[in-house]
Amino acid sequence: MPDPVVVAALTAGRNVPGARFRVGQYVRPMRAEGVDLRWYPAPVPKHPPRSRLLRPLWLPLSIAGRIPAVLAARRAHVTMTTRELVSTMVTLEPMAGKPYVLDVDDAIWLHRGGRFAERLGRMADVVVAGNPVVADWFSRYCERIEIIPTAVDTDRFSPGGDRPDRPDRPVTLGWSGTSSNLPSIESLQPALSRVLEARPDARLRISCDRPPRLGDLPSERVDFEPWSPHGEVAFIRSLDVGLMPLENSAWSRGKCAYKMLLYLSCGVPAVVSPVGMNGDVLMAAEVGRGADSQRDWVDALIDLVDDDRSRLRMGRNGRDLVVSAYSIEHLAPRLARVFRDAAGRSA
Repeated sequence: MPDPVVVAALTAGRNVPGARFRVGQYVRPMRAEGVDLRWYPAPVPKHPPRSRLLRPLWLPLSIAGRIPAVLAARRAHVTMTTRELVSTMVTLEPMAGKPYVLDVDDAIWLHRGGRFAERLGRMADVVVAGNPVVADWFSRYCERIEIIPTAVDTDRFSPGGDRPDRPDRPVTLGWSGTSSNLPSIESLQPALSRVLEARPDARLRISCDRPPRLGDLPSERVDFEPWSPHGEVAFIRSLDVGLMPLENSAWSRGKCAYKMLLYLSCGVPAVVSPVGMNGDVLMAAEVGRGADSQRDWVDALIDLVDDDRSRLRMGRNGRDLVVSAYSIEHLAPRLARVFRDAAGRSA
């Protein structure tokens, strides 16, 4: 049996979603594909701290923290980075060695005029894009583009028994995300207020690293749970309808619908803004509803609160779709082929 292809994957911190889901969860499955995927999460955050007083110290520490991984990458067959090593800059990437695979799951070119993204694209032997929007932009600078959506661990994110099996239990709407995305759920406050007023038994659950500001929503019907990697699956399983609002912007059109896919993988139908890849997933199967306006959100949510059978049917459809098209089992062989090709190895 030939030696495995060694890939050094340099990412943001261990708990950053892009690092966890586009690299971390592939480490074990890659072994079966003949790839030794070595994950090097950043020891210092790649994004600057909020305090401007700390930023002059942050930058040299962030760069210095990546030096051991860059040196390790030079001994690997393939180097991979998820986006840039330090936010909106090209720093140590040219030192990491070739062949170089650049993995991108967001419209990073919208920052700083896109100059750093263009430079990374020109350096890369392959760009692995999370969706067609990302692929289209990077195709100007890199000849080889592979579209590989963010994979879901469907064994872990699966339907479970966390939801009480009682016909009289309240229908629970929910959202999970990072605090940087709180403005999206906070923008739904008018629609959520009308839904909770119209359906007194419905509840709202939020999981995040800090609570949202939801105005005059009744506090006794809004549950907040601090996010943790150990509690994220149970949280999604506790929902009846998952929410993914997005503004219709260039940044949102470059996103990978991953929050939606996690809901669906757990058998939870979703109501989403039909922007970018969200719309593609909605068209693939009857897995939820799209909503553009506050009125659309109210109508879609009330319809699903009232219709148990539709929720169950959409949840089953969503689970089937994720398993067949977005699971690790489906996508790992494609990513392994990218690494083997970059290293000049046949299967």
